[in-house]
Amino acid sequence: MKPLVYILFICLLSNQVFSQHKEESGVNLPKFYKNKMHFGFALAYNKTDFRIHTVKNSAFPDTVIGGVTYGMKTIYTKSDPGFALGIISDFRLHEYLRLRFTPNISFASRSLEYTLENAKRDSTKMYKKSVESTFIILPLEIKLQSKRLDNFGAYVILGGGYSMDLVSKKKATPVGGANQLDDAVMLKRDDFFYSGGAGVDFYLQYFKLGLELKILQGTKNLIQPLNNIFSNSIDKVNSKMTIFSITFEG
Repeated sequence: MKPLVYILFICLLSNQVFSQHKEESGVNLPKFYKNKMHFGFALAYNKTDFRIHTVKNSAFPDTVIGGVTYGMKTIYTKSDPGFALGIISDFRLHEYLRLRFTPNISFASRSLEYTLENAKRDSTKMYKKSVESTFIILPLEIKLQSKRLDNFGAYVILGGGYSMDLVSKKKATPVGGANQLDDAVMLKRDDFFYSGGAGVDFYLQYFKLGLELKILQGTKNLIQPLNNIFSNSIDKVNSKMTIFSITFEG
């Protein structure tokens, strides 16, 4: 909850500045889009998750734990909050159409939670595999913005890009288990994604403040084939990231 509290505080503070600093005409930054190109930076809160496609139940692999054979029962994903820092390059294509390149470095964490069950269904074991990532994300997007209403504007954004996970092969420490059960779930480094979202712009005295909500959907199967029950139970894994950004452009 703390990141959301900080974001709310910044929004309220910005609104106060917005209401106190206006040019004599009542419109801030009236020539903001006069230049073809401008720059800025972004601070973001994100939540990263997986879209999992498991193998058919009949093909679930088994493993032996303490002399008892266990099979896979369920696989769930859990996302944790993260954050990102990025820069903004904005190029004017038309009066209300922008081309934006917004590279950023994003820190994310999520986990896969497995439940194993024996043949008699009277014993279960649970395992958690954490996956931490540091992404270099390179989005190229089109921003379609509305006509300004005094010092306010709205927009939608669509595009795609490339992401690279710098720690994709790092082995995380599992919770519970031993021997082969200590094997980590490993992901591939590279991914391509498409993105979409919407936001609002506030034109302040010295810069433009933006609030943006965007979803990135990965297109590649990220699972690394390993010879253990955790990897072999998954047929396909796609990455999904939800990002709330505060942008500062001048």
